[in-house]
Amino acid sequence: MTPLPVEESAPLDGGFAEKLLQWYGLEGRDLPWRNTRDPFRIWISEIMLQQTGVETVIPYYEKFLARFPDIVSLANADIDEVIALWAGLGYYSRARNLHAAAVMVKNRFEGSLPKNLDDLMSLPGIGRSTAGAILAIAFDQKTPILDGNVRRILCRIFAVEEDPRRPVIEKKLWQWADDLTSEKRPHDYSQAIMDLGATLCTPRHPACDRCPVAACCRARQLGKAAELPVRKQKKTLPQRREVVLLLSQRGRLLVRKRPYGGMLGGLWEFPSLIREGKENSAEVAAKLLAALDAEGTLEKWGKSRHTYSHFHLESEVFFAEVKTRSQRIRESNQTWLPSSEIAALAVHGAHKKVFRLLQEKTAKNGFLQK
Repeated sequence: MTPLPVEESAPLDGGFAEKLLQWYGLEGRDLPWRNTRDPFRIWISEIMLQQTGVETVIPYYEKFLARFPDIVSLANADIDEVIALWAGLGYYSRARNLHAAAVMVKNRFEGSLPKNLDDLMSLPGIGRSTAGAILAIAFDQKTPILDGNVRRILCRIFAVEEDPRRPVIEKKLWQWADDLTSEKRPHDYSQAIMDLGATLCTPRHPACDRCPVAACCRARQLGKAAELPVRKQKKTLPQRREVVLLLSQRGRLLVRKRPYGGMLGGLWEFPSLIREGKENSAEVAAKLLAALDAEGTLEKWGKSRHTYSHFHLESEVFFAEVKTRSQRIRESNQTWLPSSEIAALAVHGAHKKVFRLLQEKTAKNGFLQK
């Protein structure tokens, strides 16, 4: 038995939604954002849940809303405070987009999230699926969603054995998502189908024996549930190397803030420089020290490694006690701080590991202020 071609597959009837909603009534997860219809709180949860697991999100969600209970408070906030509260969630463009979108909502929509798809999608960081989730969950509108969980479920239900990112397949998945969404209970349906993907119809080892819609699933009938969706072959991530300087003066360390526009924008780090080709790390460290107009004897402390979504980063760490502060350091986006204050900054992931190396060294040697 072979699956129907995608072009000939007919959407399932309403029995899918009914079975799913019955299961959700019994097994749905109790999550903080489930106890509200406040569009702002639902929007925050949807953005935080992009590329981040529920257990990680919950404490951030609660802390974020304690500081920013509504759109106006978020719009009026300093972007640095928003990023600081986001620190640890990763994908920091989400925080920058949240702030920018809050400002737009305050100025263009009188402080209330719009109730139509096009206006929602005009806001930074809100794509079609996120907009659909907000409209369905907050406003009970019948709008489809197609996040990673839903995409996986539909590929299995319809036994799609092609790349789900192909435009023709993507279009069909959106159509199926719309056809299957409950007319009467879109609020519950949207959360139910996300729960199904998060708890039973998981990427690996789907629990088909406990799935409420297993009878509708063509992939299960074919014994292919665990094989679908078709997975892209993982690319080998490139490796980048950098030299990081820990410069100390009177117990204070030099740190700098990254520009807001680029990767990891608005986050803090130690002075660093990417190594090119076969450059000697000690020479690169000396070059960076000279570029900062600083003087000191460099001591190699070790390495740390961190993986971002598109590359591995190896950081080779050098320490130096700097005797004088240069004019260039004072005038740039850099500052001298005690390690106790650096610990409270929104430092990006790779340099958090560098900072831990520093803490280990200082705990043993005790030469920096805490």
